[in-house]
Amino acid sequence: MHVNTLRNLVLVLGDQLNHDSAALEDFDEQRDRVWMAENQDESTHVWCHKTRLVAFFSPMRHFRDELRGSGKTVLYHELPIDGRKARSTSFASLLAETLAEQAFEKIILVQPGDHRVLAALETTTREADVAMEVREDRHFYCSIDRFAQWSDGRKSMVLENFYRVMREEHRVLLDSDGAPEGGQWNFDKDNRGKFGKGGPGDVPSPPTFRPDAITRDVITMVEARFNDHPGKCDQFDLPVNRKQALRYLADFIEHRLANFGKYQDAMWTGETFLYHSRLSNAINLHLLSPREVVDAAVAAYRNGTAPLAATEGFVRQILGWREYVRGVYWTRMPEYATLNSLDCDLDQDVPSSYWDGRTNMACVADAMRLLIDTAYAHHIQRLMVLGLFAQLMGVHPAKFNEWHMAMYADAVDWVSLPNALGMSQHGDGGVMATKPYCASGNYINKMSNHCKTCRYKYNEAIGDDACPVTTLYWDFLDRNRERFTKNHRMVMQIKNLERKSPSEMDEIRDRANKIRRGDISV
Repeated sequence: MHVNTLRNLVLVLGDQLNHDSAALEDFDEQRDRVWMAENQDESTHVWCHKTRLVAFFSPMRHFRDELRGSGKTVLYHELPIDGRKARSTSFASLLAETLAEQAFEKIILVQPGDHRVLAALETTTREADVAMEVREDRHFYCSIDRFAQWSDGRKSMVLENFYRVMREEHRVLLDSDGAPEGGQWNFDKDNRGKFGKGGPGDVPSPPTFRPDAITRDVITMVEARFNDHPGKCDQFDLPVNRKQALRYLADFIEHRLANFGKYQDAMWTGETFLYHSRLSNAINLHLLSPREVVDAAVAAYRNGTAPLAATEGFVRQILGWREYVRGVYWTRMPEYATLNSLDCDLDQDVPSSYWDGRTNMACVADAMRLLIDTAYAHHIQRLMVLGLFAQLMGVHPAKFNEWHMAMYADAVDWVSLPNALGMSQHGDGGVMATKPYCASGNYINKMSNHCKTCRYKYNEAIGDDACPVTTLYWDFLDRNRERFTKNHRMVMQIKNLERKSPSEMDEIRDRANKIRRGDISV
């Protein structure tokens, strides 16, 4: 029996590291406590990249110390180096232990980023007979209720329509009359540049942050406790606190935003981040707010240091796409996670090269080099290289999402699931994208220099030197011919498929089956 009952136990999850969180509102230092927990289950729920683990645990420990420095009492469960010394393995079990040791009137938290975690916490608090209050996460522009209101009754949820509503409601990139800057809402056609023969040249490198004592301790723990996990963490240089995140943002705005738009879809062998911001991790952990990121980009346009096309393209990713993805997730879960519109085989997992990078395919090898080293790849590498090849292989969308969650430092379920299962693998049948993002090796050749050094020929679909992407592309269209014929945006691709002779299609099917079975090592 508890003698003293405290008022509120405020839960701060690993992707909610903002001091202006609604959960911390009206915090009473005498009667309230903050609760944070590193735990085994969230580290192994998917086979997490070592950098992803460091990218969550180090910012959590930094935020814990900041909270304590401001006078708050923080109950923090830290994973020990020795895995045998862990008390409990999950959020739910750790929270249940805390509630058994100390009585609280109420549990307070903001909307988690994972439906599974929310369900587990609801069960735990119900079993402990303590009230739980879930507050709106004000980090986002669009509340879940507002998105539900916008999407209600729509036959299709088109991103562009939602994006325009957000621009108007939040007065972003509008002129004095309320019209879009530059006379149009979207400058995507101006943002499809590719590098010339000389490549990208000297791209300003983003700041690097030498690991401090806290980060070094986390790296030591991860290397000891999760030694068999994929990836590396010896090159860890991500922001781990708000001060570093703000420096990273300022550097992007000053040195790379101006060229971000033009080259956002371009790839080049051996390059790392090119003109991309690499801010998604800091934003998704709430070290940065989307509003300050958007405001910084708009200010660069206003003062003439960034062109409108680049600014609009960047704003669209944050104010448009990021908010849209979250809305889809929370209005469609939990059923959304089970969707498999292309009827992919549950046993079809990602290729082994998606864990170790060992492949003869130059495009996949280069994307995996960056991913293994840094737990990062930019959106075209994710969508039109790694996502594309997995889709053409017929990887089950749930399997692809598990891999996506494991390997990317910025992955949280609300953003990973719609992007991986829906946008990338078309597993939702058109909720996120009205057509599958499928292409042959010709696209990769157009947008990169990968094909020039690859042992495969991007424009060939049959033969020992045929590009696996191109072979699988035609097989993918053939396998899904009936369903794609009904999609008006796939008409041209199906017509091109119909030009293939029966004998050529037989060879394509045979080679594609051998690639999927692993009879042909690519």
